[in-house]
Amino acid sequence: MHRRPNPRAELLRQAVAEEAARIMREQGVDDFLLAKRKAAERLGVTDASILPRNREIETAMVAHQRLFDADRHESDLATLRRAALEAMRLLSDFEPRLVGPVLTGTASSHSDISLHVFSESAEAVWLQLAERGVPHEVVERRMRYERDRTVTYPAVRFVAGHLAVDTVVFPLDGIRQAPASPVDGRPMRRAGFAEVEALL
Repeated sequence: MHRRPNPRAELLRQAVAEEAARIMREQGVDDFLLAKRKAAERLGVTDASILPRNREIETAMVAHQRLFDADRHESDLATLRRAALEAMRLLSDFEPRLVGPVLTGTASSHSDISLHVFSESAEAVWLQLAERGVPHEVVERRMRYERDRTVTYPAVRFVAGHLAVDTVVFPLDGIRQAPASPVDGRPMRRAGFAEVEALL
């Protein structure tokens, strides 16, 4: 027998999605689960089955941006994408690809620029930044592929213009298979220089 949806649960789910979207936008939170938990706590929601999917939160973010900040959002996004192109030029030897909210258009002014680069050696990336006098911090990032497979990659953080760039270094063959998007679990969309330029 098909269960009828509970209207109250649906309203709560939508409220949590909107609050999580607000938290991500205003506080620069990029972790969907953390934003969901904060939103649920703020709204007094204790039933985990009511929590929205990441895609619903992203949809709420886009709706809010269109409704309330369309002009500012477009301007912030263009600034982020220009800085992304600057960072991609800097790392052009490593076939850089833009990923994440700056590419999909859901970024806020708090968002980092996320890049994927490809190299036989992560040290080659650090060396290039050092040779060009770019201060940077070497970190690690965990990427999910299937539901139960995550891989840790070397990464580097630096600043392009005045914006933070988070760059994950994949092996050369990593260009063939993108990790899963945190939004919907499908392979992450990646864009090369020409595609990012076309967005501007």
